[in-house]
Amino acid sequence: MEKYTFVFDENSYNIDIGNCMNDENNKINLLDGFKHEEIISLLKQQKNIDFDLSYYDQACQNCLNGVEEKAKYFKFLEYYFYAFTKNGKYVMSNISEEYNNTSFKKMLKKGIVDSSYIISIIVCIKCGKYSIEVEECES
Repeated sequence: MEKYTFVFDENSYNIDIGNCMNDENNKINLLDGFKHEEIISLLKQQKNIDFDLSYYDQACQNCLNGVEEKAKYFKFLEYYFYAFTKNGKYVMSNISEEYNNTSFKKMLKKGIVDSSYIISIIVCIKCGKYSIEVEECES
């Protein structure tokens, strides 16, 4: 099983299917042809992936970090990128090697793609479990 590992504040985090927080994410068939393995492969190809500290109004479903302390906001690490599709099928992302000399607008004009999605990887800063969220971008 492939995994992507990164370090934040001297703590190591793993992005792999076994660390995914819920069954929906383990099946990641959110975009046709865009599976969990593709996400890991894309992350591993990059040299400068920076997960940023983000705050959410809901605690981690796995460890409930901050609930006992009655925190108003909960710390997570987040990284996002864009995925592009044609007729609902995954074509490439903005972190794919093929994307280096193009742009979404150029691909849209050439008819290579017709839609874009933001892919967010949200990691609990305490337990390291994560979820992947996919949201369609408005044209």
